[in-house]
Amino acid sequence: MGKVYLIGAGPGDEELITLKAIRKLKECTAVMYDRLSGTGVLKYLDEKCKIYYCGKEPGCHYKTQDEINEMLVQLAKEGHIVGRIKGGDPYIFGRGGEEALRLIEEDIEFEVVPGITSPISVLNYGGIPVTHRKIAQSFHVFTGKSAAKLNINWDAAAHVGGTLIFLMGFENLGVISENLVKCGMDENTPCAVVMRGTTARQRKVVSTLKDIQDRAVEAGLHSPCIIVVGEVVKFNDELNWYEKKPLFGRNICITRSKEQSAEIRERLIDLGAQVTEINSIKIKFTSENMNEHLDKLPNYDYIVFTSVNGVNSFFDQLVDKGYDIRRINGTFAAIGPATEKAIKARGIIPKIVAEKFVAESLFDKMKNFVKSGDKVFLPRSKQARPYLADVLKDAGCIVDECYTYETVIGDLIDKSCFEDVDTVVFTSPTTVRNMIELVGLDSIKERNVISIGPITGNELEKHGISYSVCSEYTTDGVINELIKK
Repeated sequence: MGKVYLIGAGPGDEELITLKAIRKLKECTAVMYDRLSGTGVLKYLDEKCKIYYCGKEPGCHYKTQDEINEMLVQLAKEGHIVGRIKGGDPYIFGRGGEEALRLIEEDIEFEVVPGITSPISVLNYGGIPVTHRKIAQSFHVFTGKSAAKLNINWDAAAHVGGTLIFLMGFENLGVISENLVKCGMDENTPCAVVMRGTTARQRKVVSTLKDIQDRAVEAGLHSPCIIVVGEVVKFNDELNWYEKKPLFGRNICITRSKEQSAEIRERLIDLGAQVTEINSIKIKFTSENMNEHLDKLPNYDYIVFTSVNGVNSFFDQLVDKGYDIRRINGTFAAIGPATEKAIKARGIIPKIVAEKFVAESLFDKMKNFVKSGDKVFLPRSKQARPYLADVLKDAGCIVDECYTYETVIGDLIDKSCFEDVDTVVFTSPTTVRNMIELVGLDSIKERNVISIGPITGNELEKHGISYSVCSEYTTDGVINELIKK
């Protein structure tokens, strides 16, 4: 018998997930997720984990609740560690209680991992604090999904004071406002609707109970939305920290490998963007190819790295083999600042560093150092351009290439994650080719496209994709280009 974790994934911003949720997701052998939890959390799963979409969308139910309950039971009985990923918190209008009771009927062990709930977090991102001293000493959360039929005590709701919050109630916005006014709430009470809160598609309409439905419809809002009624709505502009970020409203797709995506993803999120991470390439390390070169390492005049992956594959193999790096006498060279940083992290200061992330720039630096007869070791990707090796040989160098890794096409768990993307960032020709295979050429052409440099740009041109190119071929260059646009 397996075990089930009912996991709250937060309201939409992929970083609003708890450390415990991440730890338990890494243990799962099967997960079930839905629309509101998003696909960003799936990055924490083991590659072998089985993934099932069981989302329920308005008017289009992929699975009934009973079917979801039975699927949880079945997977657990097959021996899986099951993660039931739910948007927000599992027990707040998420039917997590129903799922837990079904598991108890079958004597299946389960745990609940609480999540950050949307009534608080979405309003936070909209500049609206749910409580405020002397203004709102309480808040009250209702489901508005079937407000016309629910046994809500509208008279009590209208007079209870504090902040009123309605989830899943956009279709019943008129019913909600009408009943509150009918039961005595001032029609001029501040009211707001926040759509798709904490994501790039967050939109907010602020008005009064009297006009909120008309204003929200005029603005084109639609589910999922949160409705908030009360004086705290007046803070929505003054405390509006999220929507003032420079990249707010942008959904930017980064296409690098999982290992290389973390830095730029975090920086973009800090600038207000929602990041869709599609790891279009996976790194398959073949560091064992270095074994035949280990005895010759002390004899090389130059050790040349053209990527961070090349650095990591090289040094990790030395550690694995117990090789004393002090035996290496050669000069280290790096292509671009990211590769330089990776070498420095290993305790080595490279003497030669190309300013731009292209092989031509690295050779322009190296030609002032190398001479005929110099021995050069070049650990790099199997798919690397031959340019650098060729020009070094033309300069009379003896070059040993070693393929310490290769890139293979990545996996795309859910193609729908690309639907909300407005900008795609490409950092190599391989990411271009792989993304075309994963999401389709026409889908890419419909988006803004940024190329990290001219080599990647050449690949985009081959496929007729319009793009802008960064003035600096680095992560900083990509971010500057995004802010410009």
